[in-house]
Amino acid sequence: MLHRFLSIPKISLAKHQVNWLLAAIVVLVITLEYLTPPEYVFGYLYTGLILIANAHLSRAAGWRVTILGAGLTLFNLIVPGKIGYGFATVANRLIAVLALLVTGWLSDRNRFYQEAIARQEAQLRTQEKLTSIREDFVSTLTHDLKTPLLGAIETINSFQSGLFGEVTPTQKKVLEMMRRSHNSTLQLVQTVLDIYRNDTEGLQLHTQPVNLAEIAQETSATLTNLATSRRVSLSIHYGESEFPRALWVNGDALQLQRVFSNLLINGINHSPRGGRVEVVLECVNSYHQVLVKDRGSGIVAEELPHLFERFYQGNSDRQATGSGLGLYLTRQIIDAHGGTIWAKNRQPQGAIFGFRLPVYLTAPLPPRC
Repeated sequence: MLHRFLSIPKISLAKHQVNWLLAAIVVLVITLEYLTPPEYVFGYLYTGLILIANAHLSRAAGWRVTILGAGLTLFNLIVPGKIGYGFATVANRLIAVLALLVTGWLSDRNRFYQEAIARQEAQLRTQEKLTSIREDFVSTLTHDLKTPLLGAIETINSFQSGLFGEVTPTQKKVLEMMRRSHNSTLQLVQTVLDIYRNDTEGLQLHTQPVNLAEIAQETSATLTNLATSRRVSLSIHYGESEFPRALWVNGDALQLQRVFSNLLINGINHSPRGGRVEVVLECVNSYHQVLVKDRGSGIVAEELPHLFERFYQGNSDRQATGSGLGLYLTRQIIDAHGGTIWAKNRQPQGAIFGFRLPVYLTAPLPPRC
């Protein structure tokens, strides 16, 4: 009869044993309740019954056990038939019933939260597994793409050098366009590989005293051909004095060169024909500051907070579009150096991308801010 009321399916040996344990507790408590005067309340012992049911059975079974315990506790006021109970006896029974209901509710809430936590943990494990698979796939794919790209670039270089015969001026232009396109693709592939590696392993820096002014000049020189092809001029300034000077920071020269390259290419790509991209190097308090200014169409205000997010390209009318990875990688590098990076609109037209890095106080030439 008791098993029919609980309606607990005997799925496994453990649940079968739990059913018998619950039945034994019910029999024990009923015996104590009905062999003693109603003034003695043993219904509190049903709390153990409720806790066991909620720990090992379903939520529905837990509530049925709770209701059963509360009902049997009140039923003792009727059986064995004594009448004329005092107020204290009835109050004690009602308090016991309330305690059982609260215990059932708290046990049910605890079970619910535990199940929710378990589901979230399972989802996190699944997401981590999917992330790992995705990162392994991207890493393998980008690594495999580099080999044919490098081979194609070397073949184009051989054609340009005349290894396969004389090259006409028109063919030289075509080959140069192909070389630039393949180099851009190779750079994009390397950027994707670096970003996923940085996200999983963290950016590994090889720091030493480096001069931001030298890096700016070297990077600007390597991008002269690109700027010329876009009819954009590049210039470097040193704040108000316009006098070249060293700006020493403790950083990774190769990674900082990528920062300058990404920001300058971004400025060149978003500048109109005949435009100009300016690099301003200056010292502000205990930081060295770099500003890259262009005269493009500017940035939509709603897009400013998202420019350095991964794969974000924006919807503005700036002329060129990209993968949305260059600025994200730039932010990764600056963050790893303990610096800050930002973007804002330039008045009356254009955009400014800037970053700050802490001054290297023990540099060969101490900075003067």
